[in-house]
Amino acid sequence: MRVALFGTSADPPHMGHQSILTWLSQEFDQVAVWASENPYKQDQSPLSDRAEMLRRLIDTLPGGKVGLYQHLSDRYSIHSIARARQIWPRAQLTLVVGADLVAQLPKWYQAEEIFAQVKILVFPRPGYPVQGPAIATLRQQAKVTIAQPPNQYDIASSSYRQTECSRVPDDLPPVIRDYITEHNLYPCLQTPPARISTRR
Repeated sequence: MRVALFGTSADPPHMGHQSILTWLSQEFDQVAVWASENPYKQDQSPLSDRAEMLRRLIDTLPGGKVGLYQHLSDRYSIHSIARARQIWPRAQLTLVVGADLVAQLPKWYQAEEIFAQVKILVFPRPGYPVQGPAIATLRQQAKVTIAQPPNQYDIASSSYRQTECSRVPDDLPPVIRDYITEHNLYPCLQTPPARISTRR
């Protein structure tokens, strides 16, 4: 059995996440997803909200191979891997990361132990090369595969949090847009109210 482990900040989940999960569901027997805290990002939305948005996004995917496993979330990936091993003791585990994390991976807590227990699947991201010194260094320490999805989205979740309050982005899945509106998570993503004329 092949299981993909995908922790993501998902702040908020967008079409890029949806595309990745769809691709993973076609390549693996099971895909375990969770919302994670990113120590390099500040002012993140509550973890519970991000997990719920992921759950709603997952519910829109066909096939039933993708599941939210929020209890796997931990600031240290080695702990997430250990919990996953309790669920799938005989599975081949693959840790899914974005290309922006390649240079950081060897510096992660207990990186050598991570590389001994899981394969690494790197998802391309615009602006982050999947060739060069960083990936070469990683290949010396871990079993690395570069994903080749048919579509890539040049989207960063931070762009939604930092956007001007002038428009509602159209590249968010509807279920995510609805949740954001219901909980007023990102005020700049709300449709601005119609202006009331004060002229008499």
